[in-house]
Amino acid sequence: MDVTPEVPQGKQIVQSYGDGRFTISGEVYEGSVLVFPDRVVPWPVSSFDEVTLESLQAVTAEDADVGVLLLGCGQRMQLVTKNLRDPVREAGVVIEPMDTGAAARTFNVLLMEERRVAAALLAV
Repeated sequence: MDVTPEVPQGKQIVQSYGDGRFTISGEVYEGSVLVFPDRVVPWPVSSFDEVTLESLQAVTAEDADVGVLLLGCGQRMQLVTKNLRDPVREAGVVIEPMDTGAAARTFNVLLMEERRVAAALLAV
């Protein structure tokens, strides 16, 4: 019996990460990325210290339709400051920090559950 979930056409699945790149739905992306269910956007952020409300503008925009943002912090999870968490929450988005690998895996699971999810993944 095949228990592999069928990925709907056009959905973005994170297949691999490492060496400063990601493979998402067969495409290779160098550096950090913002992953939405229907698209991937290069993210010009190279360290956790560079994550700002402005750098997450594509996620918090009214038309983004994101309910949960998985923040892949790099090699290990880091705490998000109130100065970032609160404005993101005011935009209607819950931010969940975790290491990049966990964020990539969790994104795939939530995507298959058809949740309103996005992932901001720092390259490792």
